[in-house]
Formats: sequence, C-alpha cells, structure tokens
Amino acid sequence: MKIIVPMAGRGSRLRPHSLTVPKPLIPVAGQPIVHRLVKDIAKVLKQPITEVAFVLGDPAWFGDDVVDSLTDLATSLGAKASIYRQDQPLGTGHAIMCAKDSLSGPAVIAYADTLIRADFNLDPEADSVIWVKQVDQPEAYGVVKLNDKKEIIELVEKPQQFVSDLAVIGIYYFKEVSQLKDQLQKVLDNNIINGGEYQINDGIKGMMADGKVFKTGEVSEWMDCGNKTITLDTNQRMLGFLQADGEEQLVSDSVKNENSSIIEPCYIGENVVLKNATVGPYVSIGNNCVIENSTVKNSLIQNQTSIKNANLDEAMIGNHVKYDGKFTKISIGDYSVLE
Repeated sequence: MKIIVPMAGRGSRLRPHSLTVPKPLIPVAGQPIVHRLVKDIAKVLKQPITEVAFVLGDPAWFGDDVVDSLTDLATSLGAKASIYRQDQPLGTGHAIMCAKDSLSGPAVIAYADTLIRADFNLDPEADSVIWVKQVDQPEAYGVVKLNDKKEIIELVEKPQQFVSDLAVIGIYYFKEVSQLKDQLQKVLDNNIINGGEYQINDGIKGMMADGKVFKTGEVSEWMDCGNKTITLDTNQRMLGFLQADGEEQLVSDSVKNENSSIIEPCYIGENVVLKNATVGPYVSIGNNCVIENSTVKNSLIQNQTSIKNANLDEAMIGNHVKYDGKFTKISIGDYSVLE
C-alpha cells in the first residue's frame, strides 16, 4: 500500500504561523500535522505501507529540513519516501499527477490539512473508497450522492438542494491508483478546468463513467487545521483522544516543574521549564520552552519560546518567541493578531 500526500500549498489562512513553517509541519498535540495524518491512515489501513510520496512546493519553502522530516516519517513506517515538486498551484488533480511515477498499485491519497479518527475495513468489492463525515450543513461542503446499493454515483460541490449529509474530507483509497492516473491524464490533455484548476473530482468522474465502484468509508472524527481557531480546536480534541488512548507519553520526563501545576490533558515537550505557572487543560508546548509566572490554557505554543507574566487562553504562539505580559511596547510580525 502507498500513501500519496499532496502538500505544496503555502497555508495562507494559518498565517503568521505558516510564514516560516509549512502548514503541514506545524505541530498539533506534539506532532506535525502531516506526521499524525500519515500515521493515523497507516493505523486505519492495517496493512504494510511500502511507499509514502509527498508532493511539495518550491524548494526555497519546502527545503532540505522538510525533506529530511518527511523521509524520517516514511522510514518510521518501514516505507520508502518519494519526494515530488508541484511548481505551480494548478489544483488537486495536477498535484497528484506530479507524483505520477508513484501512481501504481493500491494507494491512499490524503491532503495534509486534515486529521481523522476512524476504524473500519476497506470494502474488497470497491475500486475506490472515499472517506466521508456526516455533517450538519452539507450545503457548505462537497458531498457524495449514493444509489440504493450505497455506492457513490456522483460528487456534488456545495449542493443548494439536499443530496446527502456525507461530506468528502479529502482522503481517498484506490485499489489500483493507475486508473485515476489515466483519467487525470485525460483531464490534463483535454484541459478540463474547474474553478481555474485541474481537479481530482474530474478524474474520479472519469472512473465512474468507466463503471468503477466507489464506496464510502465513514470516519468518526474529522479535524481541520485551516486557520488558527480551527487548529486550536483540533489541538484540544486530539489531546483528549490521546489521553483516552493512553498510547503516547504526553508530558516529557525532562520537564522541569518549579512550583507549577499541569491540568491534563496537555502535551509538554522536551526540556520545558515551568516556573510558578499553571498550564492546562488543552495546552501543547514544544521543546525547550520556558513558561514563568503565567497561566496558559486552551493554547498551542511551538518550540524555543519564552512566556512570562502572561494569562493566555486560546493563544497560538510560534517558534523562538519572547513574550512578557508586563510590557506594552511590543514588536509583532506580519499577519499577527492580538485580541
């Protein structure tokens, strides 16, 4: 089984946090988004992963450190890492075709701004499975239309009239992904463009026209990381799941606790110093941070950051930040928000 991860976008909705770190590598509950996504998919599939192919953007943005991180991720699953580049933002279908050399055999395609919780078996009769989640407002999403056999017969984008309440979350399984490649090549050759881009949906519609059977795989949880507010909500939910699972150590043994309280669930990384602080619930703190004379809850703090004299709630703070709540003369970079 292969996993194909298109992740060439800049993540502009998550600025300023994505100004220096590509959005899929921003940690949520202690691990980069894309790391959690790939590991969770591998867990759901319950079969060996032979290759993980990543489609990255400009090497100036997705540099050697990113490639090294993704290679380590694939290696941790016993898989080969393949790196491809999408030089122009020409859509989901184009991004997938940038990895055409890896488009053979069974594969999952997953966009790297989504996290899931799921437990199911792939339908052996299906040529493809599209992961979906039941939603309250289907008119805001792309949804699937099913026939009497519970097979997907149509993809409908933001339907004005009710089609179904099963929203497409951006994760797909193909029993033979070369069939999608063939259809996407037709999309490119015939310049079939929707919304100004080449879309995966047009390749899927070509497979449906050829009689391929599409089924749904429903996830129990679908968590987005599109903007700051949604990412903080995802961090909270993921910490709750990880605490219930009990499979990961969430608070490092190297944390130095000086007269401080930790209200679980929290993720606290390596060599963090807590001095006269109350941390939690639902806080993630990266490596080598100092939290002093502060109260922090419902927040996400990256690496190498110092927080003093602060009362933080629903805060998202990046790497190498120094914040002292006593001072009013502050230098803040582009796209930052203080509320």
